[in-house]
Amino acid sequence: MPHNPEQAEFMSADLTVPPDAAPEAESPSADLVALLQKAEAEAQELRDAFLRARAETENARRQAREEIAKAGKFGIERFAADLLAVKDALELALITENATSQQMRDGVMLTLKQLNTAFEKAHIQAIDPRGQPFDPHRHQAMQMIESDAPANTVVQVFQRGYLIHDRVLRPAMVIVAKEKTA
Repeated sequence: MPHNPEQAEFMSADLTVPPDAAPEAESPSADLVALLQKAEAEAQELRDAFLRARAETENARRQAREEIAKAGKFGIERFAADLLAVKDALELALITENATSQQMRDGVMLTLKQLNTAFEKAHIQAIDPRGQPFDPHRHQAMQMIESDAPANTVVQVFQRGYLIHDRVLRPAMVIVAKEKTA
């Protein structure tokens, strides 16, 4: 038995709540259905965003492939346009009648100057390795001869080589020195 009359009153009080006094709670299954619908909506939004991103990526890849193909196909266009002037000069030289050898020489020199200008614009430069050490990456040895030059030195160039940007377009054809035999 309780010693305090207030405690007794508290313990004897009815602790049940009448149904009309409590707020009406939704059933747990209704909450789950709402959560499921919300999750499905978010999943659909994410799927749509993924599909859009995938389509954009495919479009970017296709566009990049097309640009690469165009660059390969038309990348030489500027160089070709520069060479047209050289071709025109050569054709003009062939149709010119009664030209002296000096006039032909001057014409060839001007044409060569145009060609050199076209090469410079295209970053094509000659390899003239005379007197330099033999480099198998840039030179092609056609012959080896005994020489007073140090061994493996280029002593003669048959045909110049060419670089385009630092890449060998054509190796120089050379004669390389070898040690003299006693």
